Amino acid sequence: MSKTKHVVIVGTGGTIASRFDAALGRTVASQGVEAILAAAAKPDDLPRVTFENLSTIAGFNMTLAFADGLVRRLRELLDRPQVDSVVVTQGTDTMEETSFLAGLLIDSEKPLVFTGAQLAHDHPQSDGPRNLVDAIRAAAADETKGLGAMICFNGELHGVREVTKVHTSAVETFQSYHHGALGIVDGDRVIVYRRPEISLHLRPERLDKRVEIIKAAIGADGAMVDAVRRMGIDGLVVEAFGRGNVSAEFGQALGRGCRDGLPVVITSRCPIGRVSPVYGGGGGGGRDLEDAGAIFAGDLKGPKARLLLIAALGDPAARDRVREVFNTLAP
Repeated sequence: MSKTKHVVIVGTGGTIASRFDAALGRTVASQGVEAILAAAAKPDDLPRVTFENLSTIAGFNMTLAFADGLVRRLRELLDRPQVDSVVVTQGTDTMEETSFLAGLLIDSEKPLVFTGAQLAHDHPQSDGPRNLVDAIRAAAADETKGLGAMICFNGELHGVREVTKVHTSAVETFQSYHHGALGIVDGDRVIVYRRPEISLHLRPERLDKRVEIIKAAIGADGAMVDAVRRMGIDGLVVEAFGRGNVSAEFGQALGRGCRDGLPVVITSRCPIGRVSPVYGGGGGGGRDLEDAGAIFAGDLKGPKARLLLIAALGDPAARDRVREVFNTLAP
């Protein structure tokens, strides 16, 4: 890591920027990124950092419009010759989604590292300052060049395609399940164990397509599918059972949507594993859904499949080849 590198830290809020507000009786995002780094036991060998506070919002209040604006700003920063890398602080509730979106829409060799915290800024054991220092080290390391967008949390580096938040409050909340971490930050060392093999970049004109998610559950019929379709949606993601199955009635409703030209993407409600069109019978098996026109999303989970579909539908070069887009990023 070179001390001469320039890392821009972009703050958006989240738990890492939160303190208890006695007047409101709750914990709220309020701190700028300067205050977060000031709370850290800063090593002497950190690179040059500059700060940009875009907002102080909670992760659960992140909107698609805000995420779109954030990604556009990150692209502008990374395009600057004098900027070597960027670190983003934000709330963990939606970090896997905004980081995935950034990885999808930004094509740069420069490291882009997202981080945050599970314990608030004023917590005596807050993990935020350490995570931020680790993220700065990762962003400034030669080893992370070309890794694309990533999440740095609890000393680990995770690729944004695979990572997910797995625990509501534990500091080791971000995991990549059987894919494994990209690497680690161990003190002043950044060690990369693997590099992502699958990537895709899109350039949507706007992220304004309405795509909803429905989760399969025992006894669920097609009523919810029909109700959501009446809302005038542009696409639908289904978190199906197991390998990608739903009840017969549910599947028949999805088939009606496919026949009407609605893009329907099938993921699994299981935390690990791929969907695959194996089973059939009554219209709800995975093979039935594929025959009806549904798109299977490999091991990509619902929230990310939704963002991929929104981005593809907004990209003039991709909207007519959505199935190919999913086959590329979610084989």
